[in-house]
Amino acid sequence: MTDIRSSVRADLLDTVSARHGGLIPAAALRESGLNSHAVEALVRDGSLVRPRRGLYVPGETWRSADPDERYRLYVRATAAMAARPIVVSHLSAATLHGLPTIGHWPRTVHTLNLDASGGSTARHQTSHRGGPDPELQVIDGVLVTSLARTLIDVAAATSFLIGVVMIDDALRVDRERVASAARRGILLPAALTKALLFAELAAVSPRFGARQANRAIEFGNALSANGGESMSRVRIFQLGFEVPELQVPFRNVEGRDYWVDYYWRRVRKIGEFDGMQKYTRGRVLAGRDPGEVVWREKRREDALRRHSDSFDRWDWDTALSPVLFDRFLRERGVPRA
Repeated sequence: MTDIRSSVRADLLDTVSARHGGLIPAAALRESGLNSHAVEALVRDGSLVRPRRGLYVPGETWRSADPDERYRLYVRATAAMAARPIVVSHLSAATLHGLPTIGHWPRTVHTLNLDASGGSTARHQTSHRGGPDPELQVIDGVLVTSLARTLIDVAAATSFLIGVVMIDDALRVDRERVASAARRGILLPAALTKALLFAELAAVSPRFGARQANRAIEFGNALSANGGESMSRVRIFQLGFEVPELQVPFRNVEGRDYWVDYYWRRVRKIGEFDGMQKYTRGRVLAGRDPGEVVWREKRREDALRRHSDSFDRWDWDTALSPVLFDRFLRERGVPRA
């Protein structure tokens, strides 16, 4: 009987959650026949998690969510509970746009105050002065700054590293969108370019961080395949090493074409960022056995070694640490800029 009640309760929570886009208002639980005591019991046993007072998430959804997904839920919950409509901006808008970051997401939700001349911080919100009226859009029911404005705000207010990581990702996604349409015979204009970002930077004209944002746009490159590759490229530049070419093709290597993450042509050196997702993530594996993926990668590396003078790999922890990465690059003879 207990198992039946648990199954009915789980089905009820899943239904209410689906109806409300993953965030369950307290009122919806009451309408489903759960009083405050029953809701508190569900919170205590982990069936529900309360990211913000008055809003709940199924416990299994919260426990299986990664930090990006949890922060998105927190941003959506904060917007839903705001006393008046808010405009989500900066890193909080970035997470709703699906942009990657390096390090932790903030503890508050960043918003634009279009009427303020300065910023402020409350318990759940960090407010920034609005500046020129931003272009806005709605994502998951939340009013957010446009992608271009978000990239400028982040690049100016955070760090060169985070700015480049997000700009690289946005440029890559749009480039892939245009390329995918072209393969179907559809010609689409680019929705995001460096020229557009430079124009947005000029329009926003941030009081602080304008030069840093300008450098991040200049350094941005749509060929970086993921956040780890972007981070590595920034570190290589910041540590004073020669910035390599990206996604360089090696044609007809033992009958196949390969692309490498980094290539220092002058010294015929190949470099690869080795994110663990290529061996562990379902979407990347595409139904293949992880052992098969490792074996194919080994064959690829052996083939490429015969067409270069050296082949080196590094992982996330190495690239994240300037000290470790500097030692790694020096020991492997990466040329100085």
